[in-house]
Amino acid sequence: MQPILSAALNFPTIVFTFVLGLLALYWLLVLIRLAPLELFERDSLRDDHMASTLVSLGFIGVPATLALTVLMLLAGALSLALELLVLRWLDLGMLRVPLGVVILWATLAVASPLAAVICQGMARGLYRFAPFKRRSLLGVTVKVTALDGAELADAVVEGKPGCKVNLHCKQDDAFTEGERRVLVKYLKEENAYRSVEVQTYMETRQRLNQLRLRHKHQETAHSN
Repeated sequence: MQPILSAALNFPTIVFTFVLGLLALYWLLVLIRLAPLELFERDSLRDDHMASTLVSLGFIGVPATLALTVLMLLAGALSLALELLVLRWLDLGMLRVPLGVVILWATLAVASPLAAVICQGMARGLYRFAPFKRRSLLGVTVKVTALDGAELADAVVEGKPGCKVNLHCKQDDAFTEGERRVLVKYLKEENAYRSVEVQTYMETRQRLNQLRLRHKHQETAHSN
């Protein structure tokens, strides 16, 4: 037990230990209803915030805080294993800091896709509960099952027929029964969602990525 505790308090593992401690406190506050489940979520994926970033990484259908918890657990476990198996036997001295930064990045990069798969698997059971059928569904693909007038429709989450949602479109964006759409905005007052066609969503994401890359290149050229 002592070697594990010592390893958990060494850099870089101590970073994950600290973050996981904060997350444990947060989940305690959620359980006693002093903190919201959807802490980082917004009503729309349009803004560049943490929730939309996690969606782009594959963490779709679960609250951002749950995705972060799973990611930190896996990355922390990898960092702890490296500390116990390798780092504690080496006399690193000042090299521990730059090497630790590399390990932080590497463990997060390795843990991210695995954490995304775990979260997607967890989402199948979480959709039965109302708190997980709000903003955390942004980015999820749905299939239109029935039309209700010109602006309303019923839909089900793709691959999860038991999870039904209400769609509300703008006047210039009519629904077609059977089409696949991506949820992009939550309308709290109506308990409904704005959505766009899957192709439109993918094209928009591709344009945004190109604009961000162009902006980074311009900043790099300007700094040089």
